[in-house]
Amino acid sequence: MTQLNMRRDKMSSIDQEALAEAYNEALRLEKAGKLDDAAKAYKTVLALDPDDHGGAAVRLAAIERGPTPDKASLAYVATLFDQHAEAFEKILVDDLGYAVPMMVREMVTSYQPERHFARMLDLGCGTGLTGIAMAGKVDEMIGVDLSTGMLDEAFEKGVYDDLYAGDVTEFLKEIEDDRSEQEQEQKTASPQGWDLIVSTDVLPYLGGLEDKFFHVARCLDDQGLFAFSSETMPDEAFEGEDYKVGPKQRFAHSEAYIRRLLDENGLAARHFQSIIVRSDEGNPIYGHLVLAEKSATS
Repeated sequence: MTQLNMRRDKMSSIDQEALAEAYNEALRLEKAGKLDDAAKAYKTVLALDPDDHGGAAVRLAAIERGPTPDKASLAYVATLFDQHAEAFEKILVDDLGYAVPMMVREMVTSYQPERHFARMLDLGCGTGLTGIAMAGKVDEMIGVDLSTGMLDEAFEKGVYDDLYAGDVTEFLKEIEDDRSEQEQEQKTASPQGWDLIVSTDVLPYLGGLEDKFFHVARCLDDQGLFAFSSETMPDEAFEGEDYKVGPKQRFAHSEAYIRRLLDENGLAARHFQSIIVRSDEGNPIYGHLVLAEKSATS
């Protein structure tokens, strides 16, 4: 991101010229290694744009001049992916060597070779790479993403039965509420939930995962599977924290943190593998590929 180029419909009340000037000055100072000055410029950006379309908060954390936020701002994630939607797959797959969706299919198939899934929820579906990878294993696929540009690309693939724009955790809360209402009305067994929930390349934009894992567990059927990927760093780099923003403005999560959240939510780890998620400027980015199963008693 070399200049500030944000969705105009969200920026009408902001002095865009001043914002672009402050943001680009912050980037210049950061690149020059003048981190204290860059931090002042990023704080100016946040004062001009509290919704943080440019991701100033995660950049402050990445240069260790600000606190680690709970997640990247929704405005930043939506803006970032809307800007790159058309070229996203070429960049991610061809340039960065990203192959996690096919890893997910292989992981799920290896664990339960004969299992066919009734309903899959793809949280952060992007352009639909995981939907394509899981084709033939699922009867009904639903995709959710913040970026309408990404959803347009996913729609063109024709693999999802429905696509929704929104925050993934809020979407989980809504379908959980819907299930509760249906259950009360029916006064019988719980209505159909999800037997597979996937979330690839989403955790790097989230810091705290408590809400997401809690609501995933609530929305899964018994023996339902949760397949996801994360990015990580060496244990010592976390300095005792559960997650941190790395130098590329993406969240890394410790293995201990993810395992703890799985345990707390009745999700038994069936596969927990260290992988190279992708490359960045020729360097490997490490992470985890995880498959968890909801126990009947959770």
